[in-house]
Order: sequence, then structure tokens, then C-alpha cells
Amino acid sequence: MLLGLTLFWVGAVLFLNGIWLLGKIGDSEIAVIDVFVGFVTLAVSLYLAFGPGADADTIRAAALTLLFTFTYFWVAWNRWNKADGRGLGWFCLFVAVTCVPVFLQSLFAIQTTWDVWWTINWASWGVLWFLFFLILALGRTELTRTTGLICSAQGIYTGWIPGYLLLIGAMPGFPMTAA
Repeated sequence: MLLGLTLFWVGAVLFLNGIWLLGKIGDSEIAVIDVFVGFVTLAVSLYLAFGPGADADTIRAAALTLLFTFTYFWVAWNRWNKADGRGLGWFCLFVAVTCVPVFLQSLFAIQTTWDVWWTINWASWGVLWFLFFLILALGRTELTRTTGLICSAQGIYTGWIPGYLLLIGAMPGFPMTAA
């Protein structure tokens, strides 16, 4: 159930941040969902890393989930303090590069439909974080609209729909722990 919870809210925050990039949500308002989802993913990560049954796999899942957590908190912080986002942009490069071995490991371990979907997610998230690097750190603002559209779409197919399906039990056989 933790994976469903996490994905559902990651879907919401990605979708809404995409809408924000398209200029449909104000800077100060988008911070609310970023902070909320930051705390949700932080709580899940702490449980996975330090809770009962914590092992190498759950600690890895926590470490990867914290990439999302930190990104959401940093987006919110930048909205409140009016930062230009260059630091966040460089962090996004770190995350995009981290997505490469996660994607490759996932690719070479594919055995199920879930594994294919999970591999596509890591590739998708890596591309999105790289786009944020280009916009924020390198000032490639002409990519903002494209990034907003991709961010919203990823919110739907990597998080919102699968998260909801996991929450209602409509995806039997799929893992129920977080990333």
C-alpha cells in the first residue's frame, strides 16, 4: 500500500507542477502541494529506511524516494524565497544522472509487466529531471512549456493512475512497497 500512496501523491504533484510551469498556478500557491507531498514521501522513506522489516531493498527504495522528497521541498522553498532555481537545477542534474543506473538496472532485470512499467518510469523521470536542469541551471527557458506538458503527462502515467489502481487493489501481483 505504501507504493500506491506514494505514487498517487507523486502523480498529483507532478501533474500540478506541470500545470504551474504552464502558468496556470501561481508561484506561492504551488508550494502547498510540494510541501505536502514532500512530507508524505519523507514519512514513507523514513518508515522504509528505519521501520520494522527495514532491509537493503527498503533502504534503497527510501534513498531513491528521497530524491523526489528533496526536489519537492526545494521547489517550495524557491517559491517562498524567490530564488532563481539554479541550485535546484544542478541538483536535478545529479538526480537525472542517478536515474541512468537505476534505469539500466531495471532494464536488465525485466521479468514482468510491472518491471517494464517501472523501467519506463525511471527513464521518464530521468528525462524530466534533466529538463529541469536545462531550464533552471542553464537558463533554457524555451523548454519550459514542453517541460510543463511532459511533467503533467508523467504525473498521470507514472503516478496518479497506477497509484490509484494500487490503492483500490486493482493491480494484484504488483509490489505494494514504495520505490
